[in-house]
Amino acid sequence: MYSFRRLALLLALVLPAMYAVQAESSSSSSDPATPTPAAATLDQAQQPAAQAPPPVSVQARIRARREQRRVAAIHDVYDHRYEAFVGTGFQRTHAGVPQKVNEYAWDVGVTKYLNERLGLTIDGRGNYGTPFVGINFSGITKPAISQYAALFGPTYRFYLQPKYSISARVMGGYAQGNFSGDTNGFGGKALGLYPDSSTFAISGSVLVEYNLAPNIGLRVAPEYYGTGYGSTLQNGLGFTGGLVYRFGKQ
Repeated sequence: MYSFRRLALLLALVLPAMYAVQAESSSSSSDPATPTPAAATLDQAQQPAAQAPPPVSVQARIRARREQRRVAAIHDVYDHRYEAFVGTGFQRTHAGVPQKVNEYAWDVGVTKYLNERLGLTIDGRGNYGTPFVGINFSGITKPAISQYAALFGPTYRFYLQPKYSISARVMGGYAQGNFSGDTNGFGGKALGLYPDSSTFAISGSVLVEYNLAPNIGLRVAPEYYGTGYGSTLQNGLGFTGGLVYRFGKQ
């Protein structure tokens, strides 16, 4: 009887202790492990490295340097305030009805650029030709004629490269036609030519320039050239070409 009491007392003391140990073990296994200071420092060091931008490739750096040199070369060529042109030209037009004539010309001009692309041009030219007027009572078959013009208008460079550029230009102004000076007093109208007169002149052209140096270039410009002699419109087609000189930095 006494032994049974001692066994019951021992079980009463041991069972609560076992439950307490088991509960503490379950609680510690469910909580996450607290990171050590060394592990936290390592995570912070790795995080900025993961957010850093990828390194630039060698090819990308080479392309960027080439583009910088190209932009600098374009600025060196087209940053001039003024551009002077002197050259020659040709056009196929009308000297009367129905006479057509090939005219050869001198052409000079100055352009003031407001920036690298947009400029204002003043142009002066003289055209000379000998139209065939046919067999007639005067005995004159190819009288010499001349035309002079002063024009003004905008020029715009729409394509720029260090070695060449392409521009568009439109101009309008005054023209003077001399058609009777070589008719021995018969007058141009008697030979089918327009009478001597002044009228308007219009021009539209595309300018292609090749640069020999930053301030020197060669130009060729296909052109439409119209005049209004005899109360009609003369539609001429031709070109001008010559030397370009740039000066005066902006």
